[in-house]
Amino acid sequence: MGKKRNKNIRNSFEQRASFLAQLLREMPDKSFTLKHLAAASGGADREGRDLTKAILDRFVEEGVAEFTSRKYRLSKSNLPHYEGVAQMTSSGSMFVTVEGFDEDVFINPRNTRTALDGDRVEIVVTHRSRGGSPEGEITEVLQRSNRTYIGVVELHSKALAFALTDSRRIPVDIALSRKKYPALEEGQKILVRVAEWYDDAKLPTGELVEILGKEGDNDTEMHAILAEYDLPYRFDEKVEAAAERIAAKITERDYAERRDMRDVTTFTIDPADAKDFDDALSIRRIGKDSWEVGVHIADVTHYVRPGSVIDIEAEARGTSVYLVDRTVPMLPERLSNFLCSLRPNEEKLCFSAVFNINEQLEITREWFGRTVIYSDRRFTYAEAQDIIETGKGDLAEEILTLNRLAQGLREARIANGALLFDRREAKFTLDEKGKPTGVYFKKSKEANHLIEEFMLLANKRVAQFCSKGKGGKARPMVYRIHDKPDSEKLDRFRTFILRFGHIFKASKGTAIARELNSLLGKVKGKPEENAVSTLAIRSMAKAIYSTDNIGHYGLAFPYYTHFTSPIRRYPDMMVHRLLAHYLDKGKNPDKAALEAECEHSTEREVIAAEAERASIKYKMVEFMQGQGDKLFEGHISGLTEWGIFVELEDSIIEGVVHLRDIEGDFYRFDEERFEVYGTSTGNIFTLGDRVRVRVKATDLRRRTLDFEFA
Repeated sequence: MGKKRNKNIRNSFEQRASFLAQLLREMPDKSFTLKHLAAASGGADREGRDLTKAILDRFVEEGVAEFTSRKYRLSKSNLPHYEGVAQMTSSGSMFVTVEGFDEDVFINPRNTRTALDGDRVEIVVTHRSRGGSPEGEITEVLQRSNRTYIGVVELHSKALAFALTDSRRIPVDIALSRKKYPALEEGQKILVRVAEWYDDAKLPTGELVEILGKEGDNDTEMHAILAEYDLPYRFDEKVEAAAERIAAKITERDYAERRDMRDVTTFTIDPADAKDFDDALSIRRIGKDSWEVGVHIADVTHYVRPGSVIDIEAEARGTSVYLVDRTVPMLPERLSNFLCSLRPNEEKLCFSAVFNINEQLEITREWFGRTVIYSDRRFTYAEAQDIIETGKGDLAEEILTLNRLAQGLREARIANGALLFDRREAKFTLDEKGKPTGVYFKKSKEANHLIEEFMLLANKRVAQFCSKGKGGKARPMVYRIHDKPDSEKLDRFRTFILRFGHIFKASKGTAIARELNSLLGKVKGKPEENAVSTLAIRSMAKAIYSTDNIGHYGLAFPYYTHFTSPIRRYPDMMVHRLLAHYLDKGKNPDKAALEAECEHSTEREVIAAEAERASIKYKMVEFMQGQGDKLFEGHISGLTEWGIFVELEDSIIEGVVHLRDIEGDFYRFDEERFEVYGTSTGNIFTLGDRVRVRVKATDLRRRTLDFEFA
């Protein structure tokens, strides 16, 4: 039938033109030779080729087709054009988010032109994949992202230097003019921005933003990690200046407007190396078996007014960032370490939650409001723990009473379905140059639980108070929410633990939490402990900020917020302002505006966590350098199609054994069974398996650690 049709159109210019136009439209992403199109439209002889060429020449002249690299293709000007923001993957391909599209448009690396991650681009959708997803090409870069990149300087010639980049967000190095930037030196780590990239240029031209320092220097590397995640490591001068102008004196008006709690025994319990103290506890007996317990939080919003330069900066940062060797605070030091820090033997302004509580853990009265306190003592966790264990020391009666109440609150919370994950947290000891010299584990004991339980109580009760207005009507509020486990991930977890002989029956509600806590207790100290707890965590949802309350599944609280750390988290400042607003009988604020703030805060929290993990990874790799001859005991902590992740027993440092490096067989990853198997030997590796490895390679620039099986 095709041959008959070709005979009918062979000598017809218009029919052949119509056929060719339809062919190009049906396959807009393909290019064709003249011979191919002539044959497809009815004849590849000389006459047919001449006729086809005449048609194609007319198409090119009219803008219907393009002629490039000796091939013809549909002109993109004939397709609908869309604008969107490009997101680059590690493979060099892109996804473009287009407003109004249900899904992102995929761009093959060969069709990205000179677009980079975050650029605003113009695209055409050329076709849909077999799965129905849109695919296209970038036709123009409309606006370059202001994004910066980390690079290591390589001096190429007297005129030219390169910034060698490792970021997945940019697949090429960046050229820099040495004449324009004469201070560039070999091996420097720098912060650069793409200034321009012409279509016919192999590399983009860069603009030097900052010289961070010599590669390998601790400050340089930590600043590079912060820059990589677009996190600031210093405050603008105008922010610092604004903080310095804030008066420290507590005025007579402040005293008059607040509840005076300076005569109540009050103290802080924090890590030994803490520099800011944003929470304190007070306690006094009010009956035979009842006490007044105050949870006092630094009144940051007294000093930081909405819309001020400090508030705008804090909102943008969203959170403090905790790298291995330093804290990058959300607020300037004058606020975080002085004005708002509840230091001992100083009067401080607080926002407090005060509870009357008895031995049966019943809260008979609660009060929220602004206070003035006086901290009598600063305890470290170790000091408080020693008092709990010996029953002796400063304020022993107060600490022992609070500990007894806290343990009761904890037991009740667990009985109500709260999850208890007890993952080891590794910390590094560092020398004066920031080099890691050892690894130790952070342990959580009763003193930690004491503080944790009363902070949880305050967060829960503040959320509950703010959520309900007159007549029980819901009021806009910032919640910390945590969804129930994903059923599909839970099924995978249920199947996985069968191989260790554990049966997990629960499928919904608090039953999951209770059975999971029981399971984690059973595997404690066993070879599969880390594997089971790791996969259990992965089956859980992530906690986020939202104005839509669904409760906090992990804590088993129907209402929960963040109220207790306004020095280091912006959502806590938002909650302080909401609480003050509702205590003053204010009208409901705009929920949509609050939700936008919640989304921003969640995003900043995720970015900060990624930077923190990057700093840990860097120190892990740095610590393992030069240990290639040593054997390490470990267990398999993760599996992918390209490698087996191994976590070392004595340090929980994690590296990867590449499948291609395992000798004696060809290994594949079975995603369904979650195991790696040898195609010939049948050898199987799975989560939790104990293995012995040695260091094969370390790469500080990429923060990668490669192991090999010993």
